[in-house]
Amino acid sequence: MLSSGLTTVRSLPLKKRLCFLLKVVCLLSSVLVFCEFLIYYLVIFQCRWPEVKGGDHGGETSTSALKAIILADTHLLGEIKGHWLDKLRREWQMERSFQTALWLLQPDIVFILGDVFDEGKWSSPQAWADDVRRFQKMFQCPVSTELVVVVGNHDIGFHYEMTAYKVNRFEKVFNFTSGKLITRKGVNFILVNSIAMEGDGCALCRASEAKLVALSHQLNCSQQKPNHSGKRCSHVEKLPASEPILLQHYPLYRKSDAECSGEDSAPPEEKMIPFKEKYDVLSQEASQKLIWWFHPRLVLSGHTHSGCEVLHAGRIPEVSVPSFSWRNRNNPGFIMGSITPTDFSLQKCFLPYESRVLTLYCAAGALLVILVLAHFQLLTPPFCFAQRLISKHKAV
Repeated sequence: MLSSGLTTVRSLPLKKRLCFLLKVVCLLSSVLVFCEFLIYYLVIFQCRWPEVKGGDHGGETSTSALKAIILADTHLLGEIKGHWLDKLRREWQMERSFQTALWLLQPDIVFILGDVFDEGKWSSPQAWADDVRRFQKMFQCPVSTELVVVVGNHDIGFHYEMTAYKVNRFEKVFNFTSGKLITRKGVNFILVNSIAMEGDGCALCRASEAKLVALSHQLNCSQQKPNHSGKRCSHVEKLPASEPILLQHYPLYRKSDAECSGEDSAPPEEKMIPFKEKYDVLSQEASQKLIWWFHPRLVLSGHTHSGCEVLHAGRIPEVSVPSFSWRNRNNPGFIMGSITPTDFSLQKCFLPYESRVLTLYCAAGALLVILVLAHFQLLTPPFCFAQRLISKHKAV
């Protein structure tokens, strides 16, 4: 059977062999284009900006809302632990997802909640420069979209690894300061350096907390009525009287992910593992400080690589954003937010499941093998039906 099949292959005219080869190339190209380009458009096209719940009050509408994309934990691989093939694959996936989301959704602003790099805490100056160059290529934004990046523990190290040098080089690249306020369309955002919230009185921690206290005072003065502000607020630059949104890498303190649900939550075996303060989440003391200082209407965080929604003090919602990298989870995603000075509405947007992409490749590979064997009449009896179909097609 095998020898006769090989004889058949050799006896085929060159024109037919080239024609079949062209069909194989077309099939492979179609699968590749779909899995590496079109699938991102197909999946992200289904995402929609959420409507602002209180959009009919105070002249606020969904069209006037700030449209924000929030993602976290991209973990661009470094030169120490990152295999070149893994790096190439993950960065291609994230670049295509991000650029497709920008093109389809056209946000006003994008927030990345830390752990931009996987090895920032170890990187040499040359490796750091290379990582930054790749990041800027992958996550470049048009003029109409602002990019804001918050620092994470993999960017500058955990508290015991954090140095002024690492913090300064991150701040220089991303224009981030350890305790910064930005206001867009009347919405106040507070950017927090989670690693500097250790509470041990280190120089970087003291400087960061001092900035946060000053911002707290400025916001409190801005929210008071002019005739009730008093002398303490007389020389303070006023901000929009909008309750702030906290953006940070570590989540506020919670015992575990046991109460988290949804398809982007942690696996069941991980949910019951207790969180360590100052490692998995902020300490109870640091969390309470941030709540006291800012009374935020929303907290957005990353770090855990899984999605979660919790309520602090019975009224302050926190949303943990899942990782944006397929290296950390099978179904990465990001948050879409429509935000006004008095209200907000959030919506999850998931990226393609990597398992489904691999299934498509495997199915296409199996189909290709069957077609090749059938074309050259090398199939065993169970597959003779496909072989006969191809033979009939040739006869026609």
